[in-house]
Amino acid sequence: MTRQINVFVENKPGRLRRVTSILHDQDINIHAVEIQDRGEYGVIKLLVNDPQKAHVALADAGWAAALKDILAVVVEDRPGTLCELAGCLDDNHINVADAHGFTLEPGREAVLCVEVDNLEEATRIVTENGFRVLGEKELYDL
Repeated sequence: MTRQINVFVENKPGRLRRVTSILHDQDINIHAVEIQDRGEYGVIKLLVNDPQKAHVALADAGWAAALKDILAVVVEDRPGTLCELAGCLDDNHINVADAHGFTLEPGREAVLCVEVDNLEEATRIVTENGFRVLGEKELYDL
């Protein structure tokens, strides 16, 4: 199961630096980051090479962090592929609760990290529709 780290932080200067310095000290590589503003607080979502180690390091340092299961779907980096992926999920009544993406190779491949209720069903659906899902090793070794 692929996972990301969600870190809950006060929305104040220096929080991103503090979180990332903990990961740096543990030699954890950050592949992707998303920051969501929630007023006085926010969420830093991190895709890292070792989510379990990152979770422990952040928790030991007193940060409220959670491991979140995600589906990492490889899509072609061209117009319309996100629409195609969204369509196959929608056609099968799979709700996307959260998502973020990044390009692996411009003009060739991108990855969409998707949070859904039923990961097993969503995995089956997207693979049956021709999408490739990254396993833990593939995603964490990017």
